[in-house]
Amino acid sequence: MATTSDFKNGLCLEIDNELYTIVQFLHVKPGKGPAFVRTKLKHLKTGKVVDKTFNAGARVNTARIERRPYQFLYKDDLGFHFMHKETFEQITITSDLIDAHELLVEGQEVEIVYHADSETPISCDLPPFVEMEVTYTEPGVKGDTTSTSAQKPATIETGAKVNVPLFINTGDKIKVDTRTKTYAERVK
Repeated sequence: MATTSDFKNGLCLEIDNELYTIVQFLHVKPGKGPAFVRTKLKHLKTGKVVDKTFNAGARVNTARIERRPYQFLYKDDLGFHFMHKETFEQITITSDLIDAHELLVEGQEVEIVYHADSETPISCDLPPFVEMEVTYTEPGVKGDTTSTSAQKPATIETGAKVNVPLFINTGDKIKVDTRTKTYAERVK
């Protein structure tokens, strides 16, 4: 149990048997009436962000979560297979627990978030950026556009499609943001 004075970003709360993490919070003390805490909570399974207000000093249940290092092995009909980096234990999780499963490459390191009390995986977090090779894109023609932000579709090594600037060619390595699934920069 914790009170609203214990709130900090990243704290995991259990509300109505669902797990949420605090993204943002603000203690508000209006001139009239009691103080309260306004929060933005992210649902750990769905990723949906909701607003919730708590009375100051209210008690809430906290949940203990752990982040464990894993390595992606392969994907088959059962799901995505991962191996713990220290114990070599293997687990299989479904694609609904992985935000950007189309950006997973064999051998990639990830963090799997576990609910420590029930030992169940909640989500799989990829690193913020991954480096991928462009397997196919149409060649960009000089003078093709007047805009400096023109983009074209490209297929990367995992088969996912990403919009890239016109100067990117087949065979180039690019950095992709796993949170937004967009092009970040070219890797030299």
